[in-house]
Amino acid sequence: MYDGKWYIVPEGVKTRWASPENPRGKKGSGGKSSLGRKGMAYFFIRPKERITLAEVKNSSGVIRRIWMTLHGLCPRLLKQVRLEFYWDGAERPAVNVPLGDFFCMGLGRMTAFESACFSSPEGKSFNCFIPMPFRKGMRVDIINDGYTTANMLYYDIDYTLGDKIPEDALYFHAWYNQELPTTLRKDYTILDKVHGRGRFLGASFGVWMDREKYASSWGGEGEVKFYIDDDEEHPTLCGTGTEDYVGTGWCQGVYSHLYQGFTVADDEKMQLCFYRFHIPDPIYFERNIKVTIQQIGSWNRDLIEYFIKNNIPVYRAGRMAEPSMKPVDFINEKVPDFDLFERSDYWTSCCYYYLDKPENDLPAITDVVERARSIPDFNLEELKDVNNELPEVRKILKHIPNLYELSLDELKELAEALNLMVHVLLSQENALKE
Repeated sequence: MYDGKWYIVPEGVKTRWASPENPRGKKGSGGKSSLGRKGMAYFFIRPKERITLAEVKNSSGVIRRIWMTLHGLCPRLLKQVRLEFYWDGAERPAVNVPLGDFFCMGLGRMTAFESACFSSPEGKSFNCFIPMPFRKGMRVDIINDGYTTANMLYYDIDYTLGDKIPEDALYFHAWYNQELPTTLRKDYTILDKVHGRGRFLGASFGVWMDREKYASSWGGEGEVKFYIDDDEEHPTLCGTGTEDYVGTGWCQGVYSHLYQGFTVADDEKMQLCFYRFHIPDPIYFERNIKVTIQQIGSWNRDLIEYFIKNNIPVYRAGRMAEPSMKPVDFINEKVPDFDLFERSDYWTSCCYYYLDKPENDLPAITDVVERARSIPDFNLEELKDVNNELPEVRKILKHIPNLYELSLDELKELAEALNLMVHVLLSQENALKE
């Protein structure tokens, strides 16, 4: 977007890109591999390996754009690979979230979309345009928590150095959460309570409905709530419904707008992925904030019959909600053909916010197995499936099953031994042919 500064070069500000061709963004050091003929365009991330994608020390600056893609973008890869961002030498990361969820790819589903903060032009890549300032330095790490290699990571992290960062500039943070399933009448936590001064920027979600309990009924009647600056029982900001919060009404289809969108609205599988960014409508806080959303559905006559037939306990929400959780007696009570009821579904989210400090004290991210459970109908055995590996790696794994456990030095030692052995055996074979 045009901001009136396209044709101005700020004094003392330099442009840098971090990529596999120049991961530290050093001046005059890009594209040095293989005579400069695209010799190092991507990285491999072995199981349990951490790679620093970009790092700046002793300088201010702003991360302005992040682009990434990987080979074989399957659902488990989006959950097993994780991003961490560190600001100004902090020990704890401000961002510690799964790769896919950070880039608004909920439920491990790649989709094409465009928003003001993130995009994926064809559902094959990730883009982020959120500005991330730092005063003394930054570090961006990628971690493979899985059991197989994350292959061919291409990336660009575009940033500037020497920016004059205002004293009141805030640090970028992101937090991932999941509840599988949620608890009846306990609102899902989008952002746990954070202390400090800041701005809630927005969130992306991945939700799958419990079809066994609620058939193919919609579960989007829940209201979003913002508990700001010491709110306790009741929030200051309260919405009117899930799709209302995302800018549409009366259920939803697929759309992607600048600040709101549903990238997945799968009525057959009852899966939803959506995002909402508070750019023109900022949400500020001075001391603390907590953000939640309810899980509430609505019944009709067909759903009532389903509840009765399958003996599903249902609890009222809305105006007929009762202090004690008492199941509705659909047979003996006179109930309306339409009303609201409490639900328990499967929710995941990644929220984005700015804070006046480079660290937060939020709960740590769940492990890779638990994150994989957030993929609908996922078989945990697939975490160790090597079919996504490159053919050369699969060949090696057939003969060296513990390949992932070997260090680089051990692999080099093995390669030298194999090369020598192959050379001797080929020489012997040629000699016997004479």
